[in-house]
Amino acid sequence: MSKTTLAHLALITAMCIYALSFSLIKEVTPSHIAPLGFVLMRILGAAPLFWLCRLVIRERVDNKDLPRLLLLSVFGVALNQSLFMTGMSRTAPISAGIIMITSPLLVLVIGNIILRERITLTRLSGILLGLAGAALLILTGSSSSREDDALGDLFIFINALSWGTYLVLVKPLMSKYHTVTILSWVFLFGGILVFPFGIQQLSAVEWHTFTGRHWFDVLFVVFGITFVAYLLNTYALSALSPSVVSAYIYLQPLLAAAIALWLGKDVLSWQKIVSALFIFTGVWLASRSTPPRAQ
Repeated sequence: MSKTTLAHLALITAMCIYALSFSLIKEVTPSHIAPLGFVLMRILGAAPLFWLCRLVIRERVDNKDLPRLLLLSVFGVALNQSLFMTGMSRTAPISAGIIMITSPLLVLVIGNIILRERITLTRLSGILLGLAGAALLILTGSSSSREDDALGDLFIFINALSWGTYLVLVKPLMSKYHTVTILSWVFLFGGILVFPFGIQQLSAVEWHTFTGRHWFDVLFVVFGITFVAYLLNTYALSALSPSVVSAYIYLQPLLAAAIALWLGKDVLSWQKIVSALFIFTGVWLASRSTPPRAQ
């Protein structure tokens, strides 16, 4: 199996994990753990796992790359996770979903500026088609009620911008270091940055109020969403461009709908069928190889 095929499979797996994330996170925060406390717990749980993997993958990092790794920790962990958790506690899932699917467009622009990745008509068409499919799926599945405020929406947008910046900035390091090496340092620096802001909220958690379901949610978020999904997303960048990796976000609402259908909590409609066609076609177009920009 080629590295490119493995990268696509890694992204599909990561999107399946993310499709479960919204409901699981909402069951724990902010009712049992405040947002920044939850972020710190995610980092403190995942960081040791990455460093344990370093016992097998022994790789030295050049001192000149440490500033870039620190920058990655800002955009990929500290800002990304903090703004996502805080934004989700203030906004409605429908608003968050619509704002987050702007990420591939942001990545396309950032990648063009930093990596000089060409914005071809095919790739742009694929991203816009996927955007349309995801928006149709989210909007037709929403209710008329709104729980969000402008600040929460702004947090989610900056979170999407932060994640897109991380995907672009981490790409050059993928040809030099193993995925685990990069993430171990990113989460170490991220933990240091988030600790002063999250330790008070984490210390205030009343652990005795947790049920078995709450513990499952926490463990899934720490191990599945934080450890495994970060590994899969970052690994995919070793074979695919940032814009292709980000385009897979369009699968999240589709997979969430598929899970709901499988559990009997939703019904199949023409909107879902059209959305699925748009999304799969869009991801296929976005993932088509792009010739390098002439120097």
